[in-house]
Amino acid sequence: MEVPSLQGLGIEHGLLTKEKRRALKEKHRSLRIAIPREVSNEERRVAISPAGVRALVADDHQVYVGAGAGESAHFSDTEYADAGAQMVQDPADLFSSCELIVKVGPPSSEEWNLMQEKQILISALHLGGTSPTFLKRLMELCVTGIGFEFIRNSDGSLPIVRMMHEIMGSMAVQVAARYLESAEGGKGVMLGGISGVPPSNVVILGAGVVGEWAARTALGYGAHVVVLDNDLGALRALEHYLNRGITTAMATEQYIRQAVLTADALIGAMMRPGQRAPIMVTEDMVASMPDGSVIVDAVIDQGGCIETSRPTTHSKPAFRHLGVVHYCIPNMPSNAARTATYALTNVLVPYVLRIGEMGSINEALWTDIGLRNGTYVYRKHLTKKSLATMFGMPHRDIDLLIASGI
Repeated sequence: MEVPSLQGLGIEHGLLTKEKRRALKEKHRSLRIAIPREVSNEERRVAISPAGVRALVADDHQVYVGAGAGESAHFSDTEYADAGAQMVQDPADLFSSCELIVKVGPPSSEEWNLMQEKQILISALHLGGTSPTFLKRLMELCVTGIGFEFIRNSDGSLPIVRMMHEIMGSMAVQVAARYLESAEGGKGVMLGGISGVPPSNVVILGAGVVGEWAARTALGYGAHVVVLDNDLGALRALEHYLNRGITTAMATEQYIRQAVLTADALIGAMMRPGQRAPIMVTEDMVASMPDGSVIVDAVIDQGGCIETSRPTTHSKPAFRHLGVVHYCIPNMPSNAARTATYALTNVLVPYVLRIGEMGSINEALWTDIGLRNGTYVYRKHLTKKSLATMFGMPHRDIDLLIASGI
């Protein structure tokens, strides 16, 4: 059951902290902030909740929200208006009136044409669907692009990625349990089994955050869980956290082939932060899986780690290939739209407040390592080597660009 008083707790705490610091800062500038209605990939989340809008407005920022932006997450236009936002019907008016755009998904091709010069864009990038055309368009407009996937704090943590990955890991197992049912074309088995009937085998590729939360959820169902990864330290840590309730193995070709042979559910969670996910399971491995088994490629937004995966949508979430049900929705957390929106708000609002506090995006990037790490386009330059390598494009170091003032 949702507890509204707890959902907004992180926002209220951030607001109180910010009010104390405002008295000491002279650089603060009021920002015009746009929160559009998401139009791509049947996205149901919204970047910032009404509670987050209230915190921004209280800090003297002007917030403009696209009409109906929160409907799918069950936030009404009235709630946003009561929080101090101005509701905007026409997306063109919304994009043209603001200097900072906060979205969940990257702008659609239609939204590219609505963007203005020197705007700031904060959104996911979705490496699996990113194109050179999109990046070049942002550079032409001298947009500062900050991607969820790249925001990394000084301690090495990826705050937005972690929150979304916790949701993805839990949901991946919930989805697998549903698609193993006979009505969905699965084997007709339960993850946990019952007395006298052994549990299902859940194989998880990757011992990162997605893999950890998938393992936790699968254990909660009572399944037999196998986790494979190339990082022995990550496997050891996961065994420690879960009290050796799982079986672990190095993700060699031999072990992966053995594991998938008896897998009722295969969860793809192998990824490299800021890079395309590596292909770990080949088509012939998928062909060896039991008929009616289920694959959930939870990192399809990073390109996927299973060769037979291809992006699906919420309206057509699954397909069957080689006798195996595949579920590969890039924006999986949007099926928990309200929870995911609160999670995004708790992380995004402090960053937006920081930009206003520092008075300019240049100063904010210079002083905040998380925002600086998150920047992939700045002053008409690509600033991420991984993207440059992926698309054969030149790049410039963000630190040098900021310091030089180019």
